[in-house]
Amino acid sequence: MSRSTIKKVVARQLLDCKCRPMLEVEVHTEGGTVGVGSAPTGSSVGKHESVVLRDNDLEHYHGMTVYRAVQMVNEVIGPAIIGMEVTDQRAIDTCMIELDGTDNKKILGGNSIYSVSLACLRAAALTCGQPLYVYINGQTPKKLPIPTFNVINGGRYGRLVQPFNEFLLVPYGAESMEEAVEIGVRVFQELETTICHYQNGGMPLLGGSFGYAAPSEDPERVLELMQAAAEACGCGGRIVYALDCASSEMYDRNTETYLLNGRRVTNEELIDYVKRLSRKFPFLFVEDLLDQDDWTGYVKAHKELENTYLIGDDLIVTNRKRLEKACSLNAVDGFILKPNQVGTITEAMDTYRYGKEKKLIAIPSGRSGGVIGDVVMDFSVGLQAPIQKMERPIGGTYR
Repeated sequence: MSRSTIKKVVARQLLDCKCRPMLEVEVHTEGGTVGVGSAPTGSSVGKHESVVLRDNDLEHYHGMTVYRAVQMVNEVIGPAIIGMEVTDQRAIDTCMIELDGTDNKKILGGNSIYSVSLACLRAAALTCGQPLYVYINGQTPKKLPIPTFNVINGGRYGRLVQPFNEFLLVPYGAESMEEAVEIGVRVFQELETTICHYQNGGMPLLGGSFGYAAPSEDPERVLELMQAAAEACGCGGRIVYALDCASSEMYDRNTETYLLNGRRVTNEELIDYVKRLSRKFPFLFVEDLLDQDDWTGYVKAHKELENTYLIGDDLIVTNRKRLEKACSLNAVDGFILKPNQVGTITEAMDTYRYGKEKKLIAIPSGRSGGVIGDVVMDFSVGLQAPIQKMERPIGGTYR
């Protein structure tokens, strides 16, 4: 038995910053280190992600409690990994995957397995005396990623339905992280005035991801408002834009059509519309342009969108097999890296390494709502990702 041997695993239910129950896990080692991990849920969740195990007891938190997941950790996973070396991430994750025995981790719960996996990673970094962002990649980072800011949120607001989920600004012209953050803050604050003027004095509503609620059904109009706000505060020449369309949320499988500007359109019409937007506005990337199973559409889109990167999130769900398929079809330029989607740190890193080998862009991302001590920035810095996707308009603590 060594200092890095796991001696205790404890799980509990807490709340994320949207007041939804979440799982938190502590992994204790013989040497006294304690790693903590929790699994975010997200608002736009792909059907190919690992299963979030909830209790479905409608008398408490609308059925979203996670006491079954707590039980799985305390009574099944914990006893199985106690005595293992916390630094052997692959062995621990493989043990949990085999215990579950399903492709989507529906028995033990993806939230259970991922929370333990992350807690072990943190405990291992502490055991080795390294910051997590160094331990993740085995080297000291030399640069910081460019942050993105989710400033306007789509969705359903009364009769108004904005089909695109996130409108992001990217301070691409900033020379430092400090300047990048200030640009994001300045444009976000200016947007309040811009939207208020557009709404004839009506104050903007709060969106689902803590940005402003989209004041128009037309994505082009929303982008024009963002552009106007950036120019009004002197930042117009230092930002570019990005979209997370989350089109699976607005896809009708019976008609194979998407919602856009109040009508149903084909994937070709949607691709042409975004292609036109990418010629009018400087885009860095477009995420989840199409449904998570619209492989034919993604192949078309990748050929058509020459002025921006096409990124898969719900399409890939940080799953190596799905990324391999995307590569074989030449369907994307990159993918969103969310380790909890696939369910273990080992699987997420395997996907990342495959993507890097194929020269694809990996964009680490938090999730809407977020958890205490989100690991996304450690991955962004540790992996030296070029871009960091934030799910809140302005940074801050979740506590």
